[in-house]
Amino acid sequence: MVLPPQGHGAAVPLPVDGAKLMNYGKTLVTGGTGFVGRAVVEELLAAGRDVRVLARNPEHPALAGLAVEVAPGDLRNPETLGRALTGCTHLFHVAADYRLWVPDPEIMYAINVEGTRHLFEAAASQGLERVVYTSTVGTLGNPGDGTPGTEDTPVGLEDMVGHYKRSKFQAETVALDFARRGLPVVVVNPSTPVGPWDSRPTPTGLIIVDFLRRRMPAYLETGLNLIHVRDVARGHLLAEARGKIGEKYILGHENLSLSQIFQLLGDITGLPAPKVKLPYWPVLGLAYLDEFFATHIRRRPPRMPVAAIRMAKKYMYFDNTKAIQYLGLTLTPVRQALTEAVDWFKEHGYV
Repeated sequence: MVLPPQGHGAAVPLPVDGAKLMNYGKTLVTGGTGFVGRAVVEELLAAGRDVRVLARNPEHPALAGLAVEVAPGDLRNPETLGRALTGCTHLFHVAADYRLWVPDPEIMYAINVEGTRHLFEAAASQGLERVVYTSTVGTLGNPGDGTPGTEDTPVGLEDMVGHYKRSKFQAETVALDFARRGLPVVVVNPSTPVGPWDSRPTPTGLIIVDFLRRRMPAYLETGLNLIHVRDVARGHLLAEARGKIGEKYILGHENLSLSQIFQLLGDITGLPAPKVKLPYWPVLGLAYLDEFFATHIRRRPPRMPVAAIRMAKKYMYFDNTKAIQYLGLTLTPVRQALTEAVDWFKEHGYV
């Protein structure tokens, strides 16, 4: 594995078998019932770590069978956050309200932005050794023409499409501000994780499920960076051990167009990939209509959130060089990640 050259900042060598040989105290994970958070919990347990999970529902099925302590709490309730952090030395803040449409955006900002602020205020009073904040590549600059974005590509709040990206951009700003004030925060920016245990499922997981259900006769071309969710989780531990405080690291792998992703899914499943490519502007118009009826008449999430269509206008390609060079990020072929996702959805009755 490549270690950072002088000038990047102090790095902690990580043994070949992960953090198993290191001494850690109790570690709190927020979002441990979610797709990425659960994967982080599994990696921590595999490394022999003592894990506590903050959860609104202590009986959440995602935690079944995992040897973790559960701390009841909510990011909107600062008192529960202080209790959950008591006795912890490390924190992975993975939790977020990840939806591309919300009937009440204030809830999303309360969780993603103010929840992060509440949590880090509590963490600052506890003297934690390391904090890893899970952001998203959606907060990063991206040329949109197929040129991969990096951690340093210029970007501003005005570039954020939709409430999810805006709230995560603001939350990342909060995290970096705490790092400047002395909290040992490292930021990771996962791209588009795929793999097993996408139980909700995420918007990307829903694309896979719709493909398997033969509900995708046509598509709007775009580009995504895919990565196995397990590699994202391992990247979190690498960032904890090797990342420089106040720095951001893209956790991503292969840049693929949506048509290429469908071709891979077709090869994996034997199902035909959709061949009809839709034009952008008419689809955007339909999305506005769909969202209007969803919000005011149906009172349920739209099939085509406007934010999702607007995001599709840009190819969300990213460069993972920094994470590979400085963290030693290792990667699983995306074909394998998609295969495991397909198998999991089939085994758990989504198809």
